[in-house]
Amino acid sequence: MRLPKFEYAAPKTLEEALQLLAEFGPETRVLAGGTDLLVRMKQGALKPRAVISLADIEALKPVRFETGVGLTIGAMAPLAEVAGHSGIRDHYPAVAHAAGETANVQIRNMGTLGGNLCNAAPSADNAPTLIALGAEVSLARLEGERQLLLEQFFKGPGQTAMSPGEILTSIFVPMSPPHSGASYQHVSARGRVDISAVCVGAAAVFDGGTCRDVRIALGAVAPTPIRAVKAEGLLRKKAWTPELIEAAGSMAAQESKPITDVRATAEYRRQMAAVLTRRALTEAQVRARQS
Repeated sequence: MRLPKFEYAAPKTLEEALQLLAEFGPETRVLAGGTDLLVRMKQGALKPRAVISLADIEALKPVRFETGVGLTIGAMAPLAEVAGHSGIRDHYPAVAHAAGETANVQIRNMGTLGGNLCNAAPSADNAPTLIALGAEVSLARLEGERQLLLEQFFKGPGQTAMSPGEILTSIFVPMSPPHSGASYQHVSARGRVDISAVCVGAAAVFDGGTCRDVRIALGAVAPTPIRAVKAEGLLRKKAWTPELIEAAGSMAAQESKPITDVRATAEYRRQMAAVLTRRALTEAQVRARQS
């Protein structure tokens, strides 16, 4: 199927892109890697009046790690770069792993981290780990810029907290404290080719053998990625044992709200939420010890 007719712009600066977005109005779509937008346009699901490409805006591409501060990933950084970046692999291995597990090589080379998040799919591979690590996004508009915690960014399938005229410019992940670890776990029907049926991100900080803080994020088991706050409460301020991790996985499964679709049944998703939460917590604990 052919693409519908639309106006196209490829600005060189963020300011120019924001101005064009304001001029074209609400029927405009912003193009990042295009791995989702162009497919939906070819299928006739979207017929925007105009498309604004961000591909030529160099300011949206850098990936920077600053010791003692944290990690800033430009919204237009390809997923392949996030997966292979030495600073991310060394200091945020779970973030690199999630990016490397997204779809296939071709999509990772084209698709961007910002595009993956803005697509707001409940199953987005990169969302759970970033949420577990306390990431925030920067949203720019003509009037200025604002920051928002990533866990507050998703409002529903395909829906975000971005206002009309806003563009996501970067993702910031704070520096992980000593004795902390994170993990990403997922399962899909056809391996990397398919969207995750369930995905889990977990991050924990320890004082000796006691958990000081923990965050668990579940994907593909609710209309948006969600925190398993009851499971977190079960683990916080306690020494982790296999039995406690088992109980936390079961609690996380109870907090999930899965549906049955072509990829998995609700019951399968609920069971895998428990299994993957246990795996993520176990790996996060091991990495914390190693750190």
